[in-house]
Amino acid sequence: MTESSSPKPRFRPSKSRLIEEQVATAFFGRRKGKPLSPTQLKLVDDLLPTISVNPSEPISDIQSIFSHAPKTVWLEIGFGGGEHMVRQAMENPAVGIIGCEPFINGAVKALGQIEKEGIETIRMYDEDAAHVLDWLPDASIDRIFLLYPDPWHKKRHWKRRFVSDRNLKRFVRVLKPGGIFRFASDIEDYVEWTLEHVAAVPELVEQCQNPAERLEAYPDWKRTRYEEKAFREGRKPQYLSFLRI
Repeated sequence: MTESSSPKPRFRPSKSRLIEEQVATAFFGRRKGKPLSPTQLKLVDDLLPTISVNPSEPISDIQSIFSHAPKTVWLEIGFGGGEHMVRQAMENPAVGIIGCEPFINGAVKALGQIEKEGIETIRMYDEDAAHVLDWLPDASIDRIFLLYPDPWHKKRHWKRRFVSDRNLKRFVRVLKPGGIFRFASDIEDYVEWTLEHVAAVPELVEQCQNPAERLEAYPDWKRTRYEEKAFREGRKPQYLSFLRI
């Protein structure tokens, strides 16, 4: 990514020095796993600040954070290593994508792919996605992806799941009418949890007509490494889609 084609960095320098100190008020999970290599630290310090969004800076026009002023903007929450996000960016160059991932080892994998492919249509946020949801203008997002989120298996931890009444209200606010919320998981009780919570939100309508359709991957879907592992271990992913009306 060239400096001339990127919007002016809005943003936070020398990120690698802060990694060990990162704490989110509403995020539950690991911030950092194994130590980053010098190459990865360079990506964090040099590339990440140029494509980061800063929810502390008010915006009225979501297109302004991108260099290509996209008419369509997608949001991926918890993009992991960036496989899906990067592929979508490469296959949909007119779309702007905002990706949120607080786990720095995953974020840095995505940074490596973004640099390798020369992608200029992705913006990132490496802390709690709720900050971005509260920052986005009303009806500014065309599609939200929440793919294989942490299921928090223990029942006492279910309140930590990203699908919640509060976050679904946030989705309703930022999605355009006609926008889509996609949720995929290989954990049956998280699928049921999501269906129950969305059923209480009249503005979100499930697009699958029956349980069998939930087992059919999205038309533009390609398996990720995580999903391959789920199939090998005998788990059946389900692919939910909800229309914002």
